[in-house]
Amino acid sequence: MDATTAAVLAGFAGLLTGALAVVAVRYSERQQTQLPEMPPVTSLPPGVGDVLAVLRSSAIVVDPADAVTKMSPAAVAYGLVRDGELVHAELRHLARQVRRDGVIRESQLELSRGPLGQGRSIMQARVAPLGSSHVLLLVEDHTQARRVEEVRRDFVANVSHELKTPVGGIGLLAEAILDAKDDPEAVERFAGRMQVESHRLAQLVKEIVDLSRLQVADTLHEPRLVDVTAAVHEAIDYSRVGADAKQIEIAEACAPDLKVFGDEDLLVTAVRNLIGNAIAYSDNGSRVAVGGRLNDDMVEITVTDQGQGIPESEQARIFERFYRVDGARSRATGGTGLGLAIVKHICSNHGGDVTVWSEEGRGSTFTIRLPAAADRSGGGVPPESSESLPSQGDPRA
Repeated sequence: MDATTAAVLAGFAGLLTGALAVVAVRYSERQQTQLPEMPPVTSLPPGVGDVLAVLRSSAIVVDPADAVTKMSPAAVAYGLVRDGELVHAELRHLARQVRRDGVIRESQLELSRGPLGQGRSIMQARVAPLGSSHVLLLVEDHTQARRVEEVRRDFVANVSHELKTPVGGIGLLAEAILDAKDDPEAVERFAGRMQVESHRLAQLVKEIVDLSRLQVADTLHEPRLVDVTAAVHEAIDYSRVGADAKQIEIAEACAPDLKVFGDEDLLVTAVRNLIGNAIAYSDNGSRVAVGGRLNDDMVEITVTDQGQGIPESEQARIFERFYRVDGARSRATGGTGLGLAIVKHICSNHGGDVTVWSEEGRGSTFTIRLPAAADRSGGGVPPESSESLPSQGDPRA
């Protein structure tokens, strides 16, 4: 091969090498500027939205970026979702944990209620993977259940405490009678005290049973037409012995033909409890007024006393079970702290309510309000029959 041929081959090889280098540089630039392909996001299974709409729980579906893609109406109502995002960091944390390892998690959380965070709600959350990239959160509000459990626990504790006092008293009095068996006067005195304590124990047990029965749903299985005027008369007659013992006058001003649907025995119990409270907390020789009237579509029964009154700070709690404004005086009068709670539940079961007006030194007025029954006889209660009755509130106004 001569020198000319060698030079031509060398030049051709150089051109080929240069061309390959240019192609390699262009391919490298294209690879650098091209966006990497992202794996496709799996869509939600069909019908998920329809299922979430009928769930009682608050249901939320979030995507890989923690954005809410589906939710039930309850999730918005409870303030768990706002502007397409989970409101609470605790729920976002649970969702990320489940997305990371695919393990279903359950947790009870105490979450703030509303943007201001003033109230707290007890939420039971169950979080599970949904498909390959989404997460499903099911959240139930257990706040009411927690309150019911606390009330039940307090009720059991209060019952145990209240039962302990008369039972312990009866035991001590029995021992005293044994020690004083040779002293007839002492035996008679201790036996009288034992009788008082046993009566108080029996009354307490009865009221606990009554209150438990009233708290069972649908207590009024077959409401009947009740003559409220007759029920008030019966409650007053039952209370006269206690009133006479303290020389207290019971004044009655009840309109005729007041009718409601319900349970007559329970209504007599409610009015009797209010009259009994008025007598117990009134001074000897004072006066208790009982009135009944028709006010629009409501039957109102008022019981007014001239006692010491109830402090305003205590009035919101007097319908709680076992609550006493003056514990020492309540025990001295045989009170159990259940009478007003029973009244409240009876009124509630009849679709009504009970309210109180009171001022220290001026006495108290309790008002039972019940839906009036339509008079099937066509007679009705004439409007003027209620004009002579005391109005709700201060009976001396």
